[in-house]
Order: sequence, then C-alpha cells, then structure tokens
Amino acid sequence: MSDAERDDVLVLSWSGGKDSALALWVLREELGIEPAALLTTITEEYGRVSMHGVRRELVVAQAEATKLPLVEIGIPARCPNEVYEARMEEALAAPPLAAASTVAFADLYLEDIRAYREERLRAAGRETLFPLWGLDTTALARRFVEAGFEATLVCVDPAQLDPGFAGRRFDAAFLAELPPGVDPCGENGEFHTFVHGGPIFDSPIEVEIGETKLRDGFVFTDLVGR
Repeated sequence: MSDAERDDVLVLSWSGGKDSALALWVLREELGIEPAALLTTITEEYGRVSMHGVRRELVVAQAEATKLPLVEIGIPARCPNEVYEARMEEALAAPPLAAASTVAFADLYLEDIRAYREERLRAAGRETLFPLWGLDTTALARRFVEAGFEATLVCVDPAQLDPGFAGRRFDAAFLAELPPGVDPCGENGEFHTFVHGGPIFDSPIEVEIGETKLRDGFVFTDLVGR
C-alpha cells in the first residue's frame, strides 16, 4: 500500500495501562484524533499482555469499552528483539495495520525508547506520534486521578519500589506515599497499571484482585474479570 493510500490513519500502541489510557484521552479530547485501532502484544504461552502480565480478556474488554478494534500481535515469552521486530513488521504489512500511516505511543521522556520506535517505524514507512511527550509526570499523574480514571498496580519492580504496592489502586493516596526518586507515572519501569475505569470507556471493566506472585524478578498482581 502506498503512503497516499494510507490517508493519515493512526493506530495507538496499547498496554492497557495508565499512560496508554491518557494517550487515548489526549488524542481524542485535545488533538481531535480518533485512532483506527489499538495495537497490543500478547505472550503466546500465557495469553497475557507483555510486561504487564494482564490477562488478554481484560484488554479485549478495554477495547470494547473504547469502541475501538484491538489488533493483537503474538510474541513468545522472553521475546528476543529480532523476533519482536519481525512480528511487528509482519503485522504492519498486513490488514488492518497496512492502512495505518502513523503509530502513536504513550512514552513520556525516555529518549532512547523514542529514538528506537522512530527508527523502526521510519524503516516501515510510517510516522510516529507521542501525544504525552515531555509532560510533567507529577502533574500528569494527578490529572489522571482528577479526571476520574481508575487503575490498579499489576506489576512492581521490587528493586525500585516496595512490593507491597502491588495490587494498590492508583489514586491520590498512592501518589502521596510514593518514595522520593520513583516517577509518579512509573516511566522508569517502577510499576505498571491496568486501567478499568475512566472517561475513555463507555462502561467500567469489572475486576477482582487475584494472587500476587514474584516471577522473573517482578511482583505481579493478577486481576480477574467478573
């Protein structure tokens, strides 16, 4: 498909977490852009979102609540970079992503990650958009809470944050208790979240807190749909 045929179609990289939800909100409310689809990676062995460990069915429920299609890319657990890149290239070359001219990401300030995404997407003939780039993370975290979003911490890096935070709600109390040096948006990988309520959804995703386990050096709290 030629660049002209893509006609400014945008897809949003989607983890199911707080920053992804904020990116969708900003795209819709501030930039007037409605994504054509959400794009996520799912581990083939476990049926869970990469890194976050969230069950696939919960991300599917999120997409349904946003009224957007969800494009899933299967990758192996502990995926080698070359395999990840090959799977992404295959997905971008096939419908529905072949029609996309731009891929949006929710990155905030990590220059190396942004440069990597720009390089790979440029090689695939695509543009990139970073709607949250450079925003103050303290203000952004507060804005998330004040806007009525609801999220739960599903993954914590115990080397950066007390594992007792796993399973906590991402709310004003959580932000007040964060120790110095921990980014309020978890941009350095301190924690990951799952968003189950807020202005991007037509209805909340009902979840229950499941088991919390240490796996591969990270503390994961399982969420179960109800």
